Amino acid sequence: MQEDSLVEYGSRRVIITITAIFCALLEIVDTTIVNVALNDMKGNLGATLNEIGWVITAYAIGNVIIIPMTSWLSQQFGRRNYFAASIILFTICSFLCGNATGLWELVLFRFFQGVGGGALLVTSQTIITEVYPKEKRGMAQALYGLGIIVGPTLGPPLGGYIVDNFSWPYIFYINIPIGIIAAALTFQFVRSPKYGKKKSVSEVDWLGILFLALSVGSLQYVLERGQEDYWFENSTILSLSILAFVSGYFFIWRELTCKNPIVKLRVLLNGNLRIGTILTFILGFGLYGSTFIIPLYLQTNLGFSAQQAGMTMVPSSIATAFMMPIIGFILQKGFKHKYLAASGMFFFFIYSVWAYKILTPDTGEMDFFWLLMLRGFALSMLFIPITTLALSTLDGQEIGEGASFTGMMRQLGGSFGIALITTFMSWKSASHIENLATNITSDNFLFQQKLQGLTARFMSSGMAPNQAKEAAMRAINASVMSQASVLTYMDVFLYIGLMFLICVPFILLIKDSNKKVDMSAAMH
Repeated sequence: MQEDSLVEYGSRRVIITITAIFCALLEIVDTTIVNVALNDMKGNLGATLNEIGWVITAYAIGNVIIIPMTSWLSQQFGRRNYFAASIILFTICSFLCGNATGLWELVLFRFFQGVGGGALLVTSQTIITEVYPKEKRGMAQALYGLGIIVGPTLGPPLGGYIVDNFSWPYIFYINIPIGIIAAALTFQFVRSPKYGKKKSVSEVDWLGILFLALSVGSLQYVLERGQEDYWFENSTILSLSILAFVSGYFFIWRELTCKNPIVKLRVLLNGNLRIGTILTFILGFGLYGSTFIIPLYLQTNLGFSAQQAGMTMVPSSIATAFMMPIIGFILQKGFKHKYLAASGMFFFFIYSVWAYKILTPDTGEMDFFWLLMLRGFALSMLFIPITTLALSTLDGQEIGEGASFTGMMRQLGGSFGIALITTFMSWKSASHIENLATNITSDNFLFQQKLQGLTARFMSSGMAPNQAKEAAMRAINASVMSQASVLTYMDVFLYIGLMFLICVPFILLIKDSNKKVDMSAAMH
């Protein structure tokens, strides 16, 4: 068989495996490594919180657009050439990101870095699978699955160390030597399968690609900028909302009627895949959303350095790395995937409620240790069971189509999750400030008591009465802002938790299938 001809042995297989895993980790880590550098970027580039979110979401949009095209591009240019070209694009864009002098310049280079990165993620999985014989492909998939879950959590501590000891451009420069070595090893060791007849340029679903890019890009802009630009009162937001809806409609129409659709939507007629796709979207939302919000809270509210914020995330990675082999063993012994996935969703709900309960302006670093251990434990129970459940009732080529779709939806979930969280935070923060400010009145006894106490304290330090009163008001206003911020983060955790809890009964409705999914088929 063609796929057997690509099996490698000895040191050659080890080199190819390490190269592919490093490339996949480069892509995954780069999704979250910027999270702890956002504060430094904001100050250096003069951006708002909503604007700086584009540094993350532009990368995710590039991922989402390229993933459905990867199979066609591999056939057109050869998998080795396409993989190496993607590494080179990723590496060059990493250099350009580090040298960016303005926000939107950085966002543009991050988009193209995401285009290269999306190909690395999908093609790495294919390469790792094909160089192993069938009896050892479970081990290959375990390595890849571990990277998918642990990778996003490795980004913050690595980014934190780099930002604290160097500067934020070096979170991009670190990719350059690895990218150069990976490209050289790819040209030397990776082989391409022999493909059949190549599709001509005229057969490519260019309209589908265009509609997908317009819909995702427009919606992302609306989500990011809507709150700041007063939503539909702004003509740009209104126009792009309409464009997102119309493009989305035509994308669905095109994919259902085109001879060679870029995304085969008909596979969603399968009930398990429909539910699995939604669950994968929510998994991406929770995985990338929580990896975005926790370092941000630690830095802005608790005054952690970038490195401290990143290192706080390490327990989650340790828990996931420890649990993944155990989860694989449990599944091999016949434990039902849906019960494991439902348990993972429930534990993530517990993690979110726990975070909701412990957040205060004085929450310490150790308060997050067991909390993040639980997060890692919950995530380890989700990736493999949800993927397997989604594909369990598909056959043959449908498995590959379904796997491509779930991969795209996981990235979309992360992209939309970050956009929705930043928008929700802007709205909720303003709402909490307004509510708390209603207590700052002349007839509120507690407020007057607090004001007088602070004024007396400032006067005792040598301030004049009028200066002391102004300083007391500034202190009270700062306290209101701090409390509003904490309440906002609490709301975010609570709603994410409720979203995961709602998924539990839907998982239990998924039909059982005794068929084992050949994950190698999912990558052709």
